[in-house]
Amino acid sequence: MLVAAIAIVALVLLIAKFKLNAIISITIVSLLLGLAAGMEPKHVVDAFGEGVAHTMAQLAMIIGLGTMLGKMLAESGGATVVASGITRFFGTERVDYAMMVAAFIIGVSVFFQVGLLLLGPIAFALARETKTPILRIGLPLAAGLSTAHGLIPPHPGPLAAIGILGADVGKTIAWSLLVVGPPVALVTGPLLARWVTPRVKVGFAGLGESASAKPSAPHTPGFGISIFTILLPVLLMLVKTAVELPWFANGAVAGTWQADFRIWAEFIGDPTVAMLVAVLFSFWSFGRACGLNSHQILRFSEDCLAPAAGVLLVIAAGGGFSRVLNDSGVGKALADVGGHLHMSPLLLGWLIAGMLRVAVGSATVSVQTAASIMLPFVQADPHINKELLVLSMGAGSLVLSHVNDGGFWLVKEYFGMDIPQTLKTWTVVETGIAVMSITLILIVNSLLPLFHHA
Repeated sequence: MLVAAIAIVALVLLIAKFKLNAIISITIVSLLLGLAAGMEPKHVVDAFGEGVAHTMAQLAMIIGLGTMLGKMLAESGGATVVASGITRFFGTERVDYAMMVAAFIIGVSVFFQVGLLLLGPIAFALARETKTPILRIGLPLAAGLSTAHGLIPPHPGPLAAIGILGADVGKTIAWSLLVVGPPVALVTGPLLARWVTPRVKVGFAGLGESASAKPSAPHTPGFGISIFTILLPVLLMLVKTAVELPWFANGAVAGTWQADFRIWAEFIGDPTVAMLVAVLFSFWSFGRACGLNSHQILRFSEDCLAPAAGVLLVIAAGGGFSRVLNDSGVGKALADVGGHLHMSPLLLGWLIAGMLRVAVGSATVSVQTAASIMLPFVQADPHINKELLVLSMGAGSLVLSHVNDGGFWLVKEYFGMDIPQTLKTWTVVETGIAVMSITLILIVNSLLPLFHHA
């Protein structure tokens, strides 16, 4: 555990103080950690490589396909259509609520960074039109995106934890999308922003001030088809979960087609297949139907992959670091210590992910590592709700975003804030999401036995 603590501090120093590339920093620290923990040199290299391979096998296609879907959403103008439609529904006086809802919906299928760049220009336009302080709209935007990114698959953090713990993707989506996510985004977005905004004065500046929200497509898609395309992968994964529920598996749905339907539902509900179907559909709904030709669609789908490569390598290195941590015995040592704390496994997972988040900065790496550390608990106690544990670690991975987090700098530069202003706004929102999420998760977990006995 001491070696692990030193490794985490070293990782922070390499990235934050010495400005060493995150991929190189994680790789160096992973190898030195394994050697310092007494692992054989070949075992260290093998463990790191296996962690990288496992992570890439789970996430590479999903991240690549998700990036393509986000690009098509931007170029078609679908993001603008969704935000405008929701704004009309809520009214100009509640544009902060509208932006939070739009960000939460769009954040289901795109990365935080992509969602901010998609909806940020709309937030600035709405702020100017309604003469509203930019943070009153910008913070709900960031809260909606961050809540979806931290809690809802197929985002890489929750998805990696699902793979490590063997949790169910569809059940995790259901809990995060229907129970935990919306109230958390509501309170930490519009309501918290209305309290923070008068206390932190920020003008129209930063990257968002000069950003353009103009799409490339000659025609924009309709509101309904935009929402359907964005949520299509989630719907497909929920179908897979539905056919695995006892009422279906036990024959409550009669007919000889039941077995075949379940086989194909499990196939099409696989995260990679679901994302592929959504991307192919977006080539029509956000592409050809909006006046884009095949050459433009090909160019958009290729251009967006270069930025995704860096994200993939950081995540893969984090997977290697997680595997070395686990193989070196650090995970077992932490699990042994945690076992004597007499603490709920859900709260323990949240605390471990939170400590890693503060130390490392990456929410995805924090969830991955916390999941590896919590794996012995799950294996020892079959009564732990693995889906809620995934959500608790996802929530912990959002706490106290500061200078070692790439999202911190993106939000700072996009809204033209200085570091103290970003700490008073973005860091407060992220911590609010983490604290409220774990509170709701613990309440839900305590109520589950009542439904089982009913």
